[in-house]
Amino acid sequence: MKDYCIRATIENKEVRAFFATTKNMVEAARAYHGTTKVATAALGRTLTATSIMGLMMKNMGDKLTVIIKGGGPIGAIVTTADSKGMAKGYVTNPEADAPNYENGKLNVAGVVGNIGTIKVIKDLGLKEPYNGEYEIVSGEIAKDFTYYFTVSEQTPSAVSLGVLTKIDEVEQAGGFIVQMMPDATEQTIARLEQNLKDLPSVTTMLSQGMNPEDIMEKVLEGLNPQILDKNEIGFECDCSKERVGKVFVAIGRDQLNEIIEEDKGAEVGCQFCNSKYNFTEEELKEILENM
Repeated sequence: MKDYCIRATIENKEVRAFFATTKNMVEAARAYHGTTKVATAALGRTLTATSIMGLMMKNMGDKLTVIIKGGGPIGAIVTTADSKGMAKGYVTNPEADAPNYENGKLNVAGVVGNIGTIKVIKDLGLKEPYNGEYEIVSGEIAKDFTYYFTVSEQTPSAVSLGVLTKIDEVEQAGGFIVQMMPDATEQTIARLEQNLKDLPSVTTMLSQGMNPEDIMEKVLEGLNPQILDKNEIGFECDCSKERVGKVFVAIGRDQLNEIIEEDKGAEVGCQFCNSKYNFTEEELKEILENM
């Protein structure tokens, strides 16, 4: 089954919600980066949330970047998405690991850390991108995004993210974000809270054969949910030799000239998909001439 996300509301428009399945997206990230089980879970949860947040943007050229630095051994988690929900991402240390919790669940906070920040950068085609940076509250990712929406966008939200993985395979991944609109009544809020109270985890529901539509029905039960659209999403890297070659412009003429004289060429890798691009001495000289 392909990854996809449905956007939904309820009959009185007091809620907007997104429900996604992202198994293939997270598996692609795991395969590209060789992450441990717990690092896969941390990256996968962040990718899922970032993809959904991409779909929240209005314009075709809008882009979103999320950077999580919690002080843990995983280092930074960096993910990006466009307005179609296509996402990519990486972690600084894909080999980061931590003992599971006593109940056997992956200790995501143990690798992410809980002393740091979550930063959201929105490039909306304006002169300057929007930057919002807020403290991490748990390191488990979902709670951190919940806090972000509440503080940054003043939007009470319920965020649930999950990744079920073996050492060499992602079995299930997905998540949902449900947000209350400003005119939401106490009755709607109470019903949603009741629905969420004893809700199984996202991966449990997916493992039981439920799809995003089924999960929507459970989360928004009694509120007359309506599907507005359905979007195919996934892991997509738009790197190219021309794009990665801009790193030579960034390092400056002196350092580039040094590379040309000493190494007679260079190899540059994409952090998001690990693609490698080789530049000959002649190509580097051409970049230098055009700087």
